[in-house]
Amino acid sequence: MSDIHAGRTPTDPTTRGRVAALLKGLDQQVFRSAADRHWPGAEPVLPRLSRSADHGLLWFGAAATIALLGRGQRSRRAALRGVASLAVASAAINTVGKRSVGRRRPVLDAVPLIRRLKRQPFTTSFPSGHAASAAAFAAGVALESKGWGAVVAPVAFSVAASRVYTGVHYPSDVLVGAALGVGAAFAVRGIVPTRSQLPSPGRPYAQAPALPDGEDMVIVVNRASGSSDAAGALRDALPRAEFVECDPGEVNTELAKAVRRCRALGVVGGDGTVNRAAAVAARHGLPLAVFPGGTLNHFAYDLGIEDFHDTCRAMAAGDAVRVDLGRFTGPDGVSGHFLNTFSLGVYPELVRVREHWAPRIGGWPAGVLAAVRVLRGHHQVEAEFEGRRRSLWMLFAGNGIYQRFGFTPGHRLDLADGLLDVRVVHGGGFPGLRLLAAAAAGPLSRSPVHAAERMRRVRIKGIAPGTPLAFDGEVAQSPVELTVDKANEGLTVYRPRAFQ
Repeated sequence: MSDIHAGRTPTDPTTRGRVAALLKGLDQQVFRSAADRHWPGAEPVLPRLSRSADHGLLWFGAAATIALLGRGQRSRRAALRGVASLAVASAAINTVGKRSVGRRRPVLDAVPLIRRLKRQPFTTSFPSGHAASAAAFAAGVALESKGWGAVVAPVAFSVAASRVYTGVHYPSDVLVGAALGVGAAFAVRGIVPTRSQLPSPGRPYAQAPALPDGEDMVIVVNRASGSSDAAGALRDALPRAEFVECDPGEVNTELAKAVRRCRALGVVGGDGTVNRAAAVAARHGLPLAVFPGGTLNHFAYDLGIEDFHDTCRAMAAGDAVRVDLGRFTGPDGVSGHFLNTFSLGVYPELVRVREHWAPRIGGWPAGVLAAVRVLRGHHQVEAEFEGRRRSLWMLFAGNGIYQRFGFTPGHRLDLADGLLDVRVVHGGGFPGLRLLAAAAAGPLSRSPVHAAERMRRVRIKGIAPGTPLAFDGEVAQSPVELTVDKANEGLTVYRPRAFQ
């Protein structure tokens, strides 16, 4: 006779009760077994490790360590994603998880005194917040950087295990907490995609010589770049390449010499140095190998290159793409190129102040200081833009469409779209509010305060003599008249076909 005919159903409360009792008994049995077992070397380590993870302090310290020791965008993203995942997991556990199941903490009679925490937790037992935070941080870091994830994972596992070892949680509390933590990391990834999930910015693919050991390549190294010390490791990776180290004032001369004796041009430096190399490579029809060595490295980052290994991998396979090269021209042969951004108004002054203070106090503090000083000053530009005489706080033109906007440019998904991301902040009072409004605006917006459009060419006339302009972090004096446009697909750059 079926369960239905017998008056029973698969969801019979009696059946559920038996299953729950079985699981509870198994949970307690594993807890007692762990309490009775001797764990060599664990007594001086696991209780301290468990206490260090209180309030996420261990993971905040780990995030700071990853960001400092990693010295790259990937490491900083991994640290930030780990902290964000931890925050989501902690909020979910403390607001919903702990309140939905009022399970009492285990009785400590079976746990040796030396293992017990000095301060016993007073919240409910299910699920484990420490295990959730540990798993969330480790999973978040691993989703962005497998290398750092492998470093953090054993620590996270030890923290989760310490909660059973010290007797403050049942094994099921830890397992469910860890599962929720991993879920929180994936939830964060669903909102903010990891680098590997972003679409490839490089297209279309181009022909470039495969140079696995750097043969027939000259690499110009700017000694003043923030990470030029990486040149030593790069020499080991490319033993047949010719390296030329020079001071900033010699970069242009050495680039001009290098193109006469190479099949591909390499450059180690920040965006300003890469800008100079790009102009030379485009003019001579040579592929460019970018080895990020500056403070920000916006172009390399948008290209998908985070360290010199990415470029070396692309060179070995001959993988390259064509990208647009922004340019500005004026009367009497005044001209220049930009890979990232061109601007008039407050931004050139911000760059000048930032570059003055960066060697003394660091890049990001210098950027904040520059923003504060610039917003207190008077840097409006009077010029004719789109046929009308205007007062402008800032005119910005990006080489490609940026996904967000601010004093630090955001990410571009397409480096060969043929478009300029043009944004204007109109002159008037309250420059800070106007600039913040522009920073929060999307790529296509218009208001009395600011305007943003996608354009192929911009003409600016009637610029006051001596007005500064900025391009890729460099500052120069603007001519009285300018045309800003692009050389579509004007530069070939080595780039790996897939993010790693």
